Amino acid sequence: MAGMRHGQEIVVALATVAIFAAASLVNPRFLLESNLNTIFSGNAYVAIAAIGMSLVIISGNIDVSVGAVIGVLATIAGTLAVRGYPVWICWIAPIVAGMLTTTCMGALVAYARIPSIVVTLGMLSILRGALITVTDGVWITDLPQEFLLARRMQFLGLPAPVVLMVGLTILTALIMRHSALGRAIYAVGGNAEAARSAGIRVPRTLLAVFALHGFFAGVAALLFATQLQVIQSSVPSGLELTIITASVIGGVSILGGSGTVIGSTLAAMLFAAIGSSLIFVNVSAYWLKAIVGLLILATVLADIARRGRVE
Repeated sequence: MAGMRHGQEIVVALATVAIFAAASLVNPRFLLESNLNTIFSGNAYVAIAAIGMSLVIISGNIDVSVGAVIGVLATIAGTLAVRGYPVWICWIAPIVAGMLTTTCMGALVAYARIPSIVVTLGMLSILRGALITVTDGVWITDLPQEFLLARRMQFLGLPAPVVLMVGLTILTALIMRHSALGRAIYAVGGNAEAARSAGIRVPRTLLAVFALHGFFAGVAALLFATQLQVIQSSVPSGLELTIITASVIGGVSILGGSGTVIGSTLAAMLFAAIGSSLIFVNVSAYWLKAIVGLLILATVLADIARRGRVE
């Protein structure tokens, strides 16, 4: 199974390279620094959110509210910024709020044993309604320049979003591979009853998964809120589907118990490259949804077939 997971990562990486090569041959402007910055820095928040989503799916659950969560957290950060709060508070607030929100959802899943799809669908409706009601649909403008972490800051000569994306992906991959928590998450997602019989505290593991998911959603919201000089006071359209899809296409089994976060990050970059390349070769960007849909079906069918052979 490990070989299959790494095989998926290689396929996604090669597909991304092929997209870059083909698009640059058709239109050399595809490799301009401004476009590469849009692909990598502008979509790093999707990849980071997909890290947390991958953990949730590996544990045998799902969160369809993540897009609404990111929208609300970004609004919180932006509101604090325009009201003059210290920038470090504006950066930390969405992360703390994200962890609190998803931990509450995790408690309902772990201890009340309510299916995650039900819990997160409920949270999706609550957050979407609350966001529109509180903001009245008005965008947040006049953001302080020092608040714009994703737009202005660099580490080691690289944009901050890229550094965070790569660093968090590697750190999480190591945790999942070498820590007791990582092994517990895989075990719970593979067979919760067997994990419980082996002495793994399933509810505590699920609570930890959702808390980590909230952390990554908070970081993603911070990058989303600070990449432009305005914040749209609404849920980004289709964001939750993009995040879930990145996890699945990256090799995380929709049935739980297997997958890696490296694959989900690569898949997020693949989607960004496809979307950008369609524009540069004069093809409607709406085709991206059709392409992603086909990739989802192919990946899920391949996963089911693989599990059938294993079993």
